[in-house]
Order: sequence, then structure tokens, then C-alpha cells
Amino acid sequence: MEGYCVKCKDKKEIKDAAEVTMKNGRKAMKGKCPTCGTGMFRILGKA
Repeated sequence: MEGYCVKCKDKKEIKDAAEVTMKNGRKAMKGKCPTCGTGMFRILGKA
């Protein structure tokens, strides 16, 4: 899964990605940037 790192300002593969469900019921992927270790988050399409 690819996401955007706001620290590196680039799209990268999410490391240690895990699917989570937000409060509103939508799915998202949560993980870390492989370069700097900053938390990355990507909202997925409607389920």
C-alpha cells in the first residue's frame, strides 16, 4: 500500500501497514514511513 509522507514530501510504500476502522466506519491503512519513521495514514475507498 502506498501513501504520502508529509515529512519527506513524497509517496512511499507504507511500512508495517495495518488496516484500521475509523469512528465513522470507513477503512484506512496505518503504518510508518520506511525512510524517516513518521506515521503515515491513508483513507481507503468506501467499503
